[in-house]
Order: sequence, then C-alpha cells, then structure tokens
Amino acid sequence: MISIRLSQDNFSINDSALQFPIDIRVLENVLSAPKRAVKKKYNTIYTWDELGVLAYSKNGKAIESLVLELKEENFDFSPQEIFKGAFFLNDEEATAYYSANKNKRVKRFDHDPSGVLVLNNISVWFDLNEGKVEAIEITTFKGPSVKEIPRDKYIIKEIDEEQMEFVDFGFKLCMIQELMYIQQLLVPKFDLFEFVIWYDQRDIDLEKEGYDPIPEVTQYFKQLPIPKRLANAVTEIYQDGGNSIYMQLLRFGEGWEHYWDIETAEDAKQFPNLKNAVLCYAKNNVIDEFKHMGIKARWL
Repeated sequence: MISIRLSQDNFSINDSALQFPIDIRVLENVLSAPKRAVKKKYNTIYTWDELGVLAYSKNGKAIESLVLELKEENFDFSPQEIFKGAFFLNDEEATAYYSANKNKRVKRFDHDPSGVLVLNNISVWFDLNEGKVEAIEITTFKGPSVKEIPRDKYIIKEIDEEQMEFVDFGFKLCMIQELMYIQQLLVPKFDLFEFVIWYDQRDIDLEKEGYDPIPEVTQYFKQLPIPKRLANAVTEIYQDGGNSIYMQLLRFGEGWEHYWDIETAEDAKQFPNLKNAVLCYAKNNVIDEFKHMGIKARWL
C-alpha cells in the first residue's frame, strides 16, 4: 500500500524522500510505471489506476503535482480505483487534519482556506464538494502576500487605442485564454487567489463561494478591454475544462458547467487569422456557424 508523508521537514512516498519537480523516472521507481499517459494540449497526465493517483507534468518529464482521487470519475485520465493508501499531513491522516483545522489560519493560505502550505513551496489542496474531500492535490505553490500586489493591479483601466467589442461572453473568454494565458500578450495575467487578497470591497471566501462563479471575477473579465491590435495573433480556439481562464472563474469547477457556453460565433469576424476551433463549452449551432465562416470546428 502506498504511504505518503508530508510535514515541515519532509516529503516522502514509501519512505523515499522527494521534492518537486519530480523526475517521472524517479516517480516510476517509487510507485511503479503508470498505466497510461494522456497528453493534453498544456500538460501530460500520468495515471496509476490501481493506486488512485494522477501526476501532472507540463513537459512530460518533470512532475509538478500529484492528485489523490477519493471519488470515482470518468475522464479519459481518471484512475480505475480511488486512492486507498495512507497520506499523513504533519503526522496526522490528511482528511482528518483538514477537518480538524479547516477553521484555523495556521499554515493556511488566507486567500483560500482549502489550501495548506506545508514544506517550503509544497502545498496541499483539498478538492471539496459540500464539505466532503473528493481529491487531494500535492503541488508546488507560493502564495502571494497582499504586500506584493500593486494596489492598482486589478483596476480596469481605459486604453488609448481601439478595443474589440464582443456580443458573446463565452467567445471573449476564449480570446482571453489565448491572449492572456497562452501567448501572454494581454496583461496583467489574472490570478484568482491573488485577486481575492487584493479585493477590498468585501471578503471573498473561496471555500464557500468557489462552487459558483464569483460575481466580482466574472465582472472583471466582462469589463476587461482587449486591444484590436491583438486580433491578428489569434489563430485557434481550444476549449478544455482545465483551461486557465475557467479555473479562474470557478475555483471548484468539474468541467461539465455551461456558464460560459459560446452561443454565437459572430465575434469570430473580428479575428481574420482564426482558422481552427475545438469546443466543449458551446451551443450546437456554433459548430455550423464556424464552418460557414471557413473555420474548421469540432467538439473536444
């Protein structure tokens, strides 16, 4: 049985000391070879079916995070079994640790009480559904301090150039995904956890509010101006439930939500170099609308 321990002094799996990023070959020696590797657009997901463990890597070699699945899922990368091993957080069984400390701020991120900073930059995140832990992620993360965030960072500013107008919010979000998180041409890059610290009009509790879109975050992206000069940089749309933009909009999103479905492809007329679209958040008519514009389109 797999045994994981994480404390102020040590991170180990089956008594083998580790630190992130973990070379996949090292992890194979510790856990055995994964049953499969599913390559997504932005990362590779390794799956240990019998262990209920997932590993995420941006380059397919260095593992940045591990996920222990405590609920059966049916994604193409989901393990066939749930995690039945032992995970000790500061020498206490992890889910018990979370239950005992969920209302405390000690070693917790103020901006997201579901996360615990444990060792250096190694953190533990509890994926919750109605208070029940359904998955545990062990990952690298450095929580920002409010002192590190410029006070004007997330203030929407007018721009001294032409900007695009959108009729469809779901389409605009696809453009933000491409321009802000992929090409990094649209700044500042929005970070949900940082925004929650920065926002001073009210306290946003991600643990309670993270199961639905947070109005202030949604409004931020609705108001965010996108310069027309960036239109030529977009050549494709690739929607995936794991896209950065959707993770900002919904902390505990599961990938099936329809909040951001594209309802019309009308906005595509502003992007002359858009040639391909892979969709999962869109109405059925959108595929045909793209094709009529000469844009190749298919479902994810």
